[in-house]
Amino acid sequence: MPALPLWLTEPLWDQFATLLPARPVYDPAHPLGCRRRISDRIIFEKMLQLLRFGCSYEAIADTTCSATTIRNRRDEWIRLGVFARLKQIALESYDRIVGLVLDQIAVDGSITKSPGGGEAAGPSPVDRGKQGLKRSGMTDGYGIPLGRVLAGANRHDSPLLAPTLDRLHDLGPLPDDITVHLDAGYDSDKTRALLNERGLHGRIAHKGEKAPIQASRRWHVERTHAWQNAFYRLARCYERRTIVIDAFFDLADTIITVRNLIRRAWTTYRWDERPNRRP
Repeated sequence: MPALPLWLTEPLWDQFATLLPARPVYDPAHPLGCRRRISDRIIFEKMLQLLRFGCSYEAIADTTCSATTIRNRRDEWIRLGVFARLKQIALESYDRIVGLVLDQIAVDGSITKSPGGGEAAGPSPVDRGKQGLKRSGMTDGYGIPLGRVLAGANRHDSPLLAPTLDRLHDLGPLPDDITVHLDAGYDSDKTRALLNERGLHGRIAHKGEKAPIQASRRWHVERTHAWQNAFYRLARCYERRTIVIDAFFDLADTIITVRNLIRRAWTTYRWDERPNRRP
């Protein structure tokens, strides 16, 4: 069963392959020099399956490659910064073709299970103290993921706002007026002072008031959290190292960005291989 449709897998792989260094067909480390190196395309497909289905490395391994090979190639790509660079290219492409809505930013936290514990996990206040992971995510005005900060599930959203907003520096030139949409968990003088120091406008829900009355554009980030939780490796994380979790998040954010890029470009542009129906 394919993890993603071909109209999404092929452009992802085409860009991913250009970021990989040239490798010999045969593994030079083999004592006889006759062991054929596992194709990067096979490992990439396995990474997509791991991300989408949330299964273990041993469960996804087969005759094409072993679980150890998947882990080793994953770590190699993380050291090369391939996943982070892929996400950056996807954002730049989306901004160039469709346009990021950077004058409206939404930030919110989301708690997921983390049964394996790990570096960033902590006791979850909504799951009887079991290990959980919180991500403080930031999106543009349409819901395109811009960055995240990982922390334990017991961390409050408010202290994570500053490091989350620091991810804006990776986006290049920004609009002069930026409005940050936040829920009632950020309703404090400290948050407003932080936004003022950075020259940002805040639209913060007030504690004690019903959400529908003061609903703003922060629902975009909540929808993005739902998109990310559709990847079961992120909704129930067994990874223990933060750099590995970030790599899977970068891959998921890239998929979300490219998927929205193709769907929105379909109604705006025409190209030779444009599908007859909107994906």
